[in-house]
Amino acid sequence: MKKLGILNSHISEVLSRLGHSDTIVIADCGLPIPDETIRIDLALKQGDPSFIDTLETLLEDMAVEKATLAVEIKEQNKQIDEKVTSILKDVSIEYISHEEFKAQTKKAKAVIRTGEVTPYANIILHAGVIF
Repeated sequence: MKKLGILNSHISEVLSRLGHSDTIVIADCGLPIPDETIRIDLALKQGDPSFIDTLETLLEDMAVEKATLAVEIKEQNKQIDEKVTSILKDVSIEYISHEEFKAQTKKAKAVIRTGEVTPYANIILHAGVIF
């Protein structure tokens, strides 16, 4: 049995295959996920697991150099935006339209679907390097 890090085998596998600048998405339960993109569905019920809990857990195992959020989060979900900004204080954050965000999910190695039920609680994490 794995001793440290993420226990979910699907997430662990995707993280181990990431190269520099590859992307992975953490999504609320409403984000449309392209058919061609790997879906890792963690949603158990509304709010569980939360977007923030999932983000914090993923960041323990992943080197991130940049993050992308939908600009709409600034108006529609200030609480999550502020929490993300404080968690990623040393990471460059880019804001794009929600439509562009959805288009970029097609390029992601995987989308992790949470039980989050607040608007625009989605993030694209761009892999960094550990050296």
